[in-house]
Amino acid sequence: MFSEFDLSRYTIEWPEMIHAVVYLCATIFIALLFHTLVFSILRRVVRQTETGADDLVIDRLFQPSRWAIMAIGISLAAQADGWIGAVWDIAGRFVMPALLGWMAFAIVRAFALALDHRAEASEDPVSARSHRTRIAILSRTVTFIIVFITIGLMMLGIPGVRQVGVTVMASAGLAALAVGAAAQPALKSLIAGLQMAITEPLRIGDLVVVDGFTGRVEEIRMSFVVVRMWDERAAMVPTSRFLDNSFENWSRVSEKLSGPVYLHLDPATEIAPVRTEFEQFLAAQPEWDRRMGNLLVTEARPESIELRMGMSAATIGELWELRCRVREHMLDWLRREMPDALLRHRLEVEAANARVEQ
Repeated sequence: MFSEFDLSRYTIEWPEMIHAVVYLCATIFIALLFHTLVFSILRRVVRQTETGADDLVIDRLFQPSRWAIMAIGISLAAQADGWIGAVWDIAGRFVMPALLGWMAFAIVRAFALALDHRAEASEDPVSARSHRTRIAILSRTVTFIIVFITIGLMMLGIPGVRQVGVTVMASAGLAALAVGAAAQPALKSLIAGLQMAITEPLRIGDLVVVDGFTGRVEEIRMSFVVVRMWDERAAMVPTSRFLDNSFENWSRVSEKLSGPVYLHLDPATEIAPVRTEFEQFLAAQPEWDRRMGNLLVTEARPESIELRMGMSAATIGELWELRCRVREHMLDWLRREMPDALLRHRLEVEAANARVEQ
């Protein structure tokens, strides 16, 4: 029974195999030599530029381009040698889509890092945050698309998966409904991320107040936003939360803000000395940017008066420190210079005794 088969085709022909290995090694060596030569020239060119963004791009592209050139060399060798071609026909279905996806991913990440590096060098912090936010969101969107397409191309190399795809195409209507229903959360997050990049309701580095807590936007992803609070806790807020509900953005246009410090004093307090001390102390503080600094009586009740001391600073952090410093100084000054101005709960014993005697 076995004599009916041609066993000669299963016989290993060592000379041809050795020739294929030598030819393959020579092709890979030439490809690596060409890659090294090209990147040595590129590195010499980018050293002459003043910006460091070129170095980031070259470093990111070095490894994927090296493997891609090796794959191109093997493809050329496969056309000239039958042994190499037989193996590459099977492996190339998975290797080539993976390398192309890796190259595309590396290019996107390299240019994203270069643009981010250029944005950090900007003298306008608001513009820098805007550029960084757009770069982060758009690069993640493109990366998601690259990964999705790469996996699809690799799976199409499997014959069984390809036939399943043909069957699915025959019932395209039902498949579209099923895929649309299953991918609705992912598509919603994708659209929300793109809308966030275009409209920019918030950016990386903005100080926001959402759901009752205050923090800096540390990272913006397609499905959630990381908000880092002052005590180093991280809140994960869904991206759609910022588009569907209202929130406060304290650094939307600029980091410059003004803020108050309130004092509740006795109604008999003389206001002029308090105002003079506040203005003198505020003028000596390096955090004050001199845009606003005034003291106003905002409330007058029978048991107390409310003084509002307004001040401004160039950044939110400096404003916080300035308000704390002014509050501490004014309370200490009032204890030393005007102790009667501080509120106390008093028991008028003498007046009460007089009323009892009557």
